[in-house]
Amino acid sequence: MIEKRHLLGMTMDELRQVAEECRLPKFATKQIADWIYKKRITSIDEMTNISASNRELLKEKFDIGRSRPTEFQKSIDGTVKYLFRADNGKFVESVMIPEDERRTLCVSSQVGCKMNCLFCMTGKQGFGGNLSANEILNQIYSVDEAESLTNVVFMGMGEPLDNYKELKKTLDIMTAEYGLAWSPKRITVSTTGVTPKLKLFLDESSAHLAISIHSPEAAQRLSIMPAEKAFPIHGILDLLRQYDWRGQRRLSFEYIMFNNFNDSIEHAKELANLIKGMECRVNLIRFHAIPNVDLKTSSKEKMEAFRDYLTSRRINCTIRSSRGEDIFAACGMLSTDKNKKEKLTAS
Repeated sequence: MIEKRHLLGMTMDELRQVAEECRLPKFATKQIADWIYKKRITSIDEMTNISASNRELLKEKFDIGRSRPTEFQKSIDGTVKYLFRADNGKFVESVMIPEDERRTLCVSSQVGCKMNCLFCMTGKQGFGGNLSANEILNQIYSVDEAESLTNVVFMGMGEPLDNYKELKKTLDIMTAEYGLAWSPKRITVSTTGVTPKLKLFLDESSAHLAISIHSPEAAQRLSIMPAEKAFPIHGILDLLRQYDWRGQRRLSFEYIMFNNFNDSIEHAKELANLIKGMECRVNLIRFHAIPNVDLKTSSKEKMEAFRDYLTSRRINCTIRSSRGEDIFAACGMLSTDKNKKEKLTAS
């Protein structure tokens, strides 16, 4: 049996090749793109302005490539965590976060992650593979809130820049007129700072950027983020300073606060000095505890003191609201449990 290729996740050039391969008229390329990305169909049979015979030709080798989440959990604050099965049979998570008129979807770019950050449940899974543009876009198209989403953040499972080819393809489709036609201002990519790919991203995309920093001290950062060894924060900042951040693109630094580890005023002073003169914002994040990790959540008072110090240094700093804690909305918990169960069943 021939394994069918997915149309969702294909660029216009790739869809043009599909039309040629199936010997469809040239104008069918735009029709196919319109059905997939604008009309959001789930079956080739729904392409009613393409003849039945041509639809049959398409169905011989292709499908839309849409799949519903296998599970979901809803928090008392409205946050929803979705579990999707990847093509390799493993599972990834997406989280929809409602806030006033905004509907933000946090999407995954990999199964597991190579970065192995101490505080991250996803890193405990190890690396299970890159997601394709189809699998990334399927998260965006298949959650219940798909048509009301206002923003997408690549802050779910995986390191987006470690899967740069498929990330870039996804961003291109999201911002293309034939695709979702979104402004890049609605998209944020979060990274530990994979420097060679970071430069490509900065040169080839206008989406917002969030850098996971978590400590201003290199040795301390290395103790919780092994990526510091290959991609030191000082090198990342040197690269970022080569770009103009006064326009529409936004630069932010993500800073998870751990009690008696990186939450002192001295740390705040070091962070302020590290990013001095940069047009940026700092997001302070409350740590969601994970099993078998000896890190604790900072107190509200320490987080506020840290914020107030940065603000006094004229650095735009906010404490991010903690959402979905009752469903462990930080990615990794649900998929780790599901992947373990599937492995036990298989054995």
